Amino acid sequence: MRLLLTSDTHVPKRAGTLPDRLLDEARRADVVIHAGDWVDVATLDLLTRHARRLVGVYGNNDGPDLRARLPEVAHAELGGLRFGVVHETGPAPGRERRCDRRFPDLDVLVFGHSHIPWDTTTPGGLRLLNPGSPTDRRRQPTHTYLTAEAAAGRLTAVTLHDLPAR
Repeated sequence: MRLLLTSDTHVPKRAGTLPDRLLDEARRADVVIHAGDWVDVATLDLLTRHARRLVGVYGNNDGPDLRARLPEVAHAELGGLRFGVVHETGPAPGRERRCDRRFPDLDVLVFGHSHIPWDTTTPGGLRLLNPGSPTDRRRQPTHTYLTAEAAAGRLTAVTLHDLPAR
Protein backbone atom coordinates (compact mmCIF):
# COMPACT_ATOMS: atom_id res chain seq x y z
CA MET A 1 0.00 0.00 0.00
CA ARG A 2 1.56 3.26 -1.16
CA LEU A 3 1.07 6.23 1.19
CA LEU A 4 1.47 9.96 0.66
CA LEU A 5 1.89 11.99 3.86
CA THR A 6 1.49 15.75 3.83
CA SER A 7 0.54 18.55 6.18
CA ASP A 8 0.42 22.31 6.58
CA THR A 9 -0.53 23.10 3.02
CA HIS A 10 -1.83 26.57 3.99
CA VAL A 11 -3.47 27.24 0.62
CA PRO A 12 -4.05 30.02 -0.39
CA LYS A 13 -2.22 31.89 2.38
CA ARG A 14 1.28 30.44 1.78
CA ALA A 15 0.82 29.19 -1.79
CA GLY A 16 -1.77 29.73 -4.49
CA THR A 17 -2.07 26.01 -5.22
CA LEU A 18 -0.63 22.66 -4.23
CA PRO A 19 2.53 21.69 -6.11
CA ASP A 20 1.92 19.57 -9.21
CA ARG A 21 4.35 16.94 -7.94
CA LEU A 22 2.31 16.52 -4.76
CA LEU A 23 -0.88 16.08 -6.78
CA ASP A 24 0.89 13.51 -8.99
CA GLU A 25 1.90 11.61 -5.84
CA ALA A 26 -1.70 11.81 -4.59
CA ARG A 27 -2.96 10.16 -7.77
CA ARG A 28 -0.39 7.32 -7.42
CA ALA A 29 -1.00 6.74 -3.70
CA ASP A 30 -3.44 4.22 -2.31
CA VAL A 31 -3.99 6.52 0.66
CA VAL A 32 -3.27 10.23 1.17
CA ILE A 33 -2.77 11.33 4.78
CA HIS A 34 -3.03 15.06 5.59
CA ALA A 35 -2.18 16.20 9.13
CA GLY A 36 -4.05 19.50 9.12
CA ASP A 37 -3.74 23.21 8.40
CA TRP A 38 -5.44 23.01 5.04
CA VAL A 39 -6.78 26.56 5.55
CA ASP A 40 -9.03 26.31 2.48
CA VAL A 41 -11.93 23.92 1.87
CA ALA A 42 -11.04 23.93 -1.84
CA THR A 43 -7.74 22.19 -0.99
CA LEU A 44 -9.61 19.44 0.85
CA ASP A 45 -11.92 19.04 -2.14
CA LEU A 46 -8.95 18.96 -4.55
CA LEU A 47 -7.10 16.25 -2.62
CA THR A 48 -10.33 14.31 -2.19
CA ARG A 49 -10.75 14.27 -5.98
CA HIS A 50 -7.15 13.13 -6.56
CA ALA A 51 -6.93 10.54 -3.76
CA ARG A 52 -8.29 7.01 -3.83
CA ARG A 53 -8.67 7.35 -0.07
CA LEU A 54 -8.02 10.39 2.13
CA VAL A 55 -7.37 10.35 5.87
CA GLY A 56 -7.18 13.87 7.26
CA VAL A 57 -7.61 16.04 10.32
CA TYR A 58 -8.09 19.73 10.95
CA GLY A 59 -5.33 21.95 12.30
CA ASN A 60 -5.18 25.10 14.38
CA ASN A 61 -5.49 27.34 11.27
CA ASP A 62 -8.57 25.54 9.95
CA GLY A 63 -11.92 27.25 10.34
CA PRO A 64 -15.43 25.97 10.99
CA ASP A 65 -16.02 24.67 7.43
CA LEU A 66 -13.02 22.34 7.64
CA ARG A 67 -13.72 21.38 11.24
CA ALA A 68 -17.23 20.36 10.22
CA ARG A 69 -15.78 17.87 7.72
CA LEU A 70 -12.65 16.62 9.48
CA PRO A 71 -11.89 15.21 12.94
CA GLU A 72 -9.23 16.48 15.34
CA VAL A 73 -7.75 12.96 15.46
CA ALA A 74 -8.19 10.29 12.78
CA HIS A 75 -7.51 6.55 12.95
CA ALA A 76 -7.06 4.07 10.11
CA GLU A 77 -5.72 0.56 9.69
CA LEU A 78 -3.41 0.59 6.69
CA GLY A 79 -1.32 -2.36 5.56
CA GLY A 80 -1.84 -4.10 8.88
CA LEU A 81 -0.67 -1.06 10.89
CA ARG A 82 -2.71 1.11 13.25
CA PHE A 83 -2.26 4.72 12.09
CA GLY A 84 -3.27 7.87 13.87
CA VAL A 85 -3.25 11.39 12.48
CA VAL A 86 -3.24 14.59 14.54
CA HIS A 87 -2.10 18.12 13.85
CA GLU A 88 -0.28 19.08 17.05
CA THR A 89 1.86 17.00 19.43
CA GLY A 90 3.42 19.85 21.42
CA PRO A 91 7.06 20.92 21.62
CA ALA A 92 9.83 18.65 20.36
CA PRO A 93 11.36 18.05 23.83
CA GLY A 94 9.42 15.21 25.41
CA ARG A 95 7.38 14.47 22.26
CA GLU A 96 8.14 10.74 22.20
CA ARG A 97 7.04 10.11 25.78
CA ARG A 98 3.93 12.32 25.42
CA CYS A 99 2.86 10.49 22.28
CA ASP A 100 3.47 7.09 23.87
CA ARG A 101 1.12 8.10 26.70
CA ARG A 102 -1.52 9.71 24.47
CA PHE A 103 -1.55 7.07 21.70
CA PRO A 104 -0.71 3.71 23.31
CA ASP A 105 -2.70 1.68 20.76
CA LEU A 106 -1.05 3.02 17.58
CA ASP A 107 1.85 1.79 15.47
CA VAL A 108 2.33 5.04 13.50
CA LEU A 109 1.37 8.63 14.29
CA VAL A 110 1.43 11.24 11.53
CA PHE A 111 1.47 14.85 12.75
CA GLY A 112 2.12 18.34 11.48
CA HIS A 113 2.10 21.90 12.85
CA SER A 114 5.85 22.58 13.06
CA HIS A 115 6.58 22.37 9.31
CA ILE A 116 9.71 20.46 10.36
CA PRO A 117 10.15 16.93 8.98
CA TRP A 118 10.38 14.35 11.75
CA ASP A 119 10.94 10.59 11.77
CA THR A 120 11.58 8.88 15.09
CA THR A 121 10.46 5.85 17.02
CA THR A 122 9.39 6.30 20.63
CA PRO A 123 10.61 4.13 23.52
CA GLY A 124 7.23 2.35 23.30
CA GLY A 125 7.73 1.55 19.60
CA LEU A 126 5.41 4.22 18.12
CA ARG A 127 6.72 5.60 14.81
CA LEU A 128 6.32 9.39 14.66
CA LEU A 129 6.25 11.03 11.22
CA ASN A 130 5.93 14.68 10.28
CA PRO A 131 6.09 15.34 6.54
CA GLY A 132 6.93 19.04 6.89
CA SER A 133 5.10 21.31 4.46
CA PRO A 134 4.93 21.26 0.66
CA THR A 135 4.12 24.99 0.54
CA ASP A 136 5.54 26.75 3.64
CA ARG A 137 9.08 25.69 4.50
CA ARG A 138 9.54 28.26 7.28
CA ARG A 139 13.08 27.69 8.61
CA GLN A 140 13.64 24.52 6.57
CA PRO A 141 15.84 24.48 3.46
CA THR A 142 13.07 23.09 1.22
CA HIS A 143 9.37 22.32 1.02
CA THR A 144 8.74 18.64 1.80
CA TYR A 145 6.37 15.68 1.93
CA LEU A 146 6.75 11.96 2.75
CA THR A 147 5.92 8.74 0.95
CA ALA A 148 5.92 5.27 2.48
CA GLU A 149 4.84 1.68 1.89
CA ALA A 150 2.68 -0.21 4.38
CA ALA A 151 2.15 -3.96 4.08
CA ALA A 152 1.93 -7.01 6.33
CA GLY A 153 2.21 -4.89 9.46
CA ARG A 154 5.45 -3.16 8.37
CA LEU A 155 6.18 0.40 7.31
CA THR A 156 8.94 0.55 4.71
CA ALA A 157 10.41 2.89 2.12
CA VAL A 158 9.71 5.99 4.22
CA THR A 159 11.15 8.73 2.02
CA LEU A 160 11.33 12.48 2.56
CA HIS A 161 10.91 14.33 -0.71
CA ASP A 162 12.18 17.87 -1.31
CA LEU A 163 10.24 20.20 -3.56
CA PRO A 164 11.87 23.02 -5.51
CA ALA A 165 11.30 26.58 -4.37
CA ARG A 166 8.18 28.08 -5.90
